[in-house]
Amino acid sequence: MANPVGMKDVARAAGVSMGTVSNVLNRPELVSPETRDQVQLVIRRLGYVRSESARQLRAGQSRLLALLVLDMGNPFFVDVARGAGRAGQHAELGVMVCNSDQSPGTEADYLEMFAEQRVRGVLVTPADSTGRSLEVLRRHDIPFVLVDRQAQGAHGCSVSVDDVAGGALALRHLIAAGHRSIAYVSGPPELAQIRDRRNGALQAVAEAGLPAETLVELTTQRLDVAAGRDAGARLLGLANRPTAAFTANDLIALGVLQAMFAAGVRVPEDIAIVGYDDIEFAAAAAVPLTSVRQPAEAMGALAAELLLEESGDQAEAHRHRQVVLQPELVVRASTMVRR
Repeated sequence: MANPVGMKDVARAAGVSMGTVSNVLNRPELVSPETRDQVQLVIRRLGYVRSESARQLRAGQSRLLALLVLDMGNPFFVDVARGAGRAGQHAELGVMVCNSDQSPGTEADYLEMFAEQRVRGVLVTPADSTGRSLEVLRRHDIPFVLVDRQAQGAHGCSVSVDDVAGGALALRHLIAAGHRSIAYVSGPPELAQIRDRRNGALQAVAEAGLPAETLVELTTQRLDVAAGRDAGARLLGLANRPTAAFTANDLIALGVLQAMFAAGVRVPEDIAIVGYDDIEFAAAAAVPLTSVRQPAEAMGALAAELLLEESGDQAEAHRHRQVVLQPELVVRASTMVRR
């Protein structure tokens, strides 16, 4: 394999110093147009590619942000990444997206890698509810912003959605439609978002003067379609099957919907279903899903902007903020008014 072309090779072929080549690449205004054109011609002819990592080390700051999400199989996090990427691109920075797959161990490994690579900052939806894995970023003075999770106190930035309000929105809708036995199909209970959505649902039940038993809880350990199908099968096996289901996210809702269809149970006539996130597939389901919409792209963009502010030239003036966005209920065919 041929050795890669270096700056010294470009300088030799162009008959200039390495400092001149460096100026052409980094400070072209310091070089005469004739010399600049000559060096750029040699760069194209030799196929020289500068080492971005070396340039960043010399500059003292990386041009790369990292985004660590719970599940890239969930379109919600794809939208978060799209928003973060847009903000990064506007600042001429790259965004590296990684997936913890809801594993605290995998999360810890990635955060260690980010610290080793000296990324400019990290956007993270924590899988470790204790927050211990974030200590490696603090030790290396790498700024980070929590996404879809609210930071506690004034010690960090976060952008999240009021999931308590979101859970309440879903249950109020179902209660107003006449449902008095409603399943809450949750995800891993250690996730704060799951607990908050449950608390919001229970809050709406209490507001309506209904007993807590109105909410029938079914727990899953994953937040995907397969977990939803399994939960749907369990739901079908209940002696007193609820007339509605509120699920922790849209992927679970789609799985529950599949299970109902396979069993010949009609949606919404026999059971109404409300999801959470309002991913693109929610509207395109066989029975379009009612869902609690989270502004995912806005969340990713805002989080990246906070991170850029904290890690930029004005970092000393930065003040930590916890931005809480409001959810919205989008009503579709999977729910109906019961008479």
